[in-house]
Amino acid sequence: LFASISNAWLSGQWDIHQMSHPLPTTLITLALALKIGLAPLHTWMPEVLQGLDLTTGLILSTWQKLAPFCLLLQVQPANATLLLVLGITSTLVGGWGGLNQTQLRKILAYSSIAHLGWMILVLQFSPSLTFLTLLVYFIMTFSLFISFKISNATNINTLATSWAKAPALASIIPLILLSLGGLPPLTGFLPKWLILQELTKQDLAPLATVAALSALL
Repeated sequence: LFASISNAWLSGQWDIHQMSHPLPTTLITLALALKIGLAPLHTWMPEVLQGLDLTTGLILSTWQKLAPFCLLLQVQPANATLLLVLGITSTLVGGWGGLNQTQLRKILAYSSIAHLGWMILVLQFSPSLTFLTLLVYFIMTFSLFISFKISNATNINTLATSWAKAPALASIIPLILLSLGGLPPLTGFLPKWLILQELTKQDLAPLATVAALSALL
């Protein structure tokens, strides 16, 4: 709201498609980054997701991100550098933060941060690829939350003991997790591979290298 008012004050118009002043464009980009949980504005995401039940956590991890992404798509031309910084920071923080976590919802929160980073990196170059990645992420996250709800799994230890109750479900969950991590030849690998190709095509090979290394975390 403050960004919109600043834009109207500084440029004399309310249309976010024509935001030219750096102050309101930066403010609205950072506000949307906070809304979807991009690093370094991500600190609320793991703790909030950990405190929610699985159904509400699913909504927070998927549906809640659609509107901010649509707004980012409209304001992104004026903030190319800022989006790249937010994107690469999110991939690193998401990969690093998920290490040594035992709570499944916190693991998914950091996975969400990392995936959002990948999407933001390519948003200004290929919006269609961004939304393809978002769709694949939604499908995998939905599958995981439903699997966790069925198996009543909240941490890695309870997930390990679910084999005796539902062996089929217990064998599917690791595959979805590996796909979410981008391991070939699983589905989650394809969007990341396409994003790396697009970044390389845009002469951003160093950025693509850092993003690829962050996926190994």
